[in-house]
Amino acid sequence: MKNILLLVHDDAGQEARFQAALDVTRALEGHLSCLDVVMVPTLAAADYWSGSGTAMLLEEERNAEATNRSRLSERLRREDVQWSWIDATGDLALCIERAAILSELIVVNRRLDGFPYPDTRTLASDLVVRSGKPILAVPDGVTGFAASGSALVAWDGSREADAALQAAAPLLKLATDVTLIEIDDGSIAIRAEHAASFLSRHGIHPRVQREPGRSGVDNVLLQQIAVHEADYLVMGGFGHSRLSEALMGGVSRTMLTRCPVPLFLAH
Repeated sequence: MKNILLLVHDDAGQEARFQAALDVTRALEGHLSCLDVVMVPTLAAADYWSGSGTAMLLEEERNAEATNRSRLSERLRREDVQWSWIDATGDLALCIERAAILSELIVVNRRLDGFPYPDTRTLASDLVVRSGKPILAVPDGVTGFAASGSALVAWDGSREADAALQAAAPLLKLATDVTLIEIDDGSIAIRAEHAASFLSRHGIHPRVQREPGRSGVDNVLLQQIAVHEADYLVMGGFGHSRLSEALMGGVSRTMLTRCPVPLFLAH
């Protein structure tokens, strides 16, 4: 995992994902591609931003992002990472999907609390399903990514959990502590011990912890993040259809809303 794609946009979550992406890129000795998207505003967005006309709003967006690029480029020149810059205009998710070709990880926010536009929770869930790439979804209040810290990995034996585990292996190898947590609801065919054996062949030696799922998978994960003082969580994303998730909620959606630490998701 050497090619990291970072969404750059002058919004409330930019600093959090910028710092997290820098830390990940340094830890993996990789390359950071900064994608700066000038978003074509929707009518709803135009209404939100004081009723401005679409053309005027687009021009304001271009000017803001030009200033943002100048500011961040100057900061990047002082960082010890390899980086490049990509400019794009259009729909946010589509621009990221196009730029994600030949990337191995996409860094976005999990949700911008109190900041409805852009809707980064929907963006993160769309990207993890449609791009085929793992994402790192960070809370807007984090100040970095502790690659050498404590990692919690949710395991349920699914293809999504397998995808997340394999994609996260380069990061997990850097962690000082890895816990595989299996929330047992009686339906798991491939136990966490098999996942632990897989990781051990990569030089990662996790502990296995099994928890009952009576209080709900999302609640158990949130509790265990606190118990282990985990620095990030790895899990499979959207194992059921997106329609089912939208109608009934779901663990992925809840974690994108409430997870207090960076969330590594793969589908």
